[in-house]
Amino acid sequence: MRTVENRGFSMSGHHCHDHCEVSFDGQSAAYKRILWVVVAINGGMFLTELIGGALAESMALQADALDFLGDTLTYAASLLVIGRAAHIRANVAIVKGLSLAVMGVLVLGLTIHKTVVQGEPDAFVMSGIGVAALVANAATVLLLLKYRSGDANVRSVWLCSRNDAIGNVAVILAGGAVALTATPWPDLAVAVGMASLFLHSATLILRQALRERKEALAGHSLAD
Repeated sequence: MRTVENRGFSMSGHHCHDHCEVSFDGQSAAYKRILWVVVAINGGMFLTELIGGALAESMALQADALDFLGDTLTYAASLLVIGRAAHIRANVAIVKGLSLAVMGVLVLGLTIHKTVVQGEPDAFVMSGIGVAALVANAATVLLLLKYRSGDANVRSVWLCSRNDAIGNVAVILAGGAVALTATPWPDLAVAVGMASLFLHSATLILRQALRERKEALAGHSLAD
């Protein structure tokens, strides 16, 4: 397979007809090291928010914990398929997109259940853990900033990181709103917003992954 060097990145060449743009496919030692770091960060924050969300009875924190879990699995899967064939990377991205969609639906379901039960979450714990999560995600976003563009596999990593940072800001704001209003509605509203963000990102990942899989398989057929 032909290799193209562009701005310091190693990129796998692929067949295209009229025109195409070579996408970064993750084959960079620096990128792999960063992924190992963010796997550790997200795995640790998943456990922190899972416990904190249960103690605070916060749907927003539990939704964010699920997002951290999804990110941990996403980064680990991304590491495993770096350097593999384009259609394999696309297939993994499709699985990640579907997983993100399932996560969004799950959060919506849990939010509806919480609305029926409607207990007020602990605003102090919400905001405190939200700040810690924001620091972790800000570090992840900075590490991945220059790798925000690439194939579906690489882009899914960036979208998940961006979602986390947005979600953490929302959780902190929700904690303050819960304290001011003495109601659970801000927490529930944030959970619904995060679920919508999951579903939107899943759609973006799936569209790109399905397109790349189609192009990869078409190129493979022509090569045969």
